[in-house]
Amino acid sequence: MWIDAHNHLQAPLLAETLPILTSLPMEAAVVNGTTEADWPHVQELAAEYPWIRPAFGLHPWFLARRTANWKKALDQFLSTPQSSLGEIGLDLWMKDPDRAAQEEIFRWQLTLAAERNIPATIHCLKAFGLLTKILRTNPLPACGFLLHAWSGSIEIARECLDMGAYFSFSGHFLHERKAARREVFRQLPLERLLVETDAPSMNLPDHLAKATLESGANHPANIVACYEHLARIRGMEVADLALAVRNNFHRLFQ
Repeated sequence: MWIDAHNHLQAPLLAETLPILTSLPMEAAVVNGTTEADWPHVQELAAEYPWIRPAFGLHPWFLARRTANWKKALDQFLSTPQSSLGEIGLDLWMKDPDRAAQEEIFRWQLTLAAERNIPATIHCLKAFGLLTKILRTNPLPACGFLLHAWSGSIEIARECLDMGAYFSFSGHFLHERKAARREVFRQLPLERLLVETDAPSMNLPDHLAKATLESGANHPANIVACYEHLARIRGMEVADLALAVRNNFHRLFQ
């Protein structure tokens, strides 16, 4: 049974894939909301599919879409059974980022995760210095947090490990130009690894994908390929990796 630690199955173009995932079978999939507009859909999916773990958060790409009541709404959605906080984070790679607003909103959401002691799933692009500064000075959930599709260095990753970080491997890192990312995941401690698709984003190389969509989007059934190739990178059997990931997932997501 497979566990996808990070995806966006609420995306309309993935609706047809849900029966396929049930038949894989999936043990769990963390479906991350990113705006107030998609939080209800994530909640509905979790009610329909017992293997879906809902996550609700305000993504740095969509801060301008927040309403005056977004904090109250987020707090209410986090009362959904088995929910976590995500996807949140920092992104200085995007065009014209509002760094001050990103930091303020990221800190508030991290504090909420700490108060509830639920894991936070964190997006970080080109903001690793700011990320470590915030992690060192902000309340954090005692259960830990997930740095999804980690693209930073092994040195920064080790700093984050000491603060409770887990890291999820993306099949996008199987592209030839992503060798440095694969090397980081070869070195990270096995007990802090998870696996993700980030479907419908972060496609695998075409020749490694096990499933495709006409739209060209990443199919969430590619979770199988992600496991297989991470096992090869780690020099271990897929079954052994799957058992370790299962233990890690349940430790973090309780």
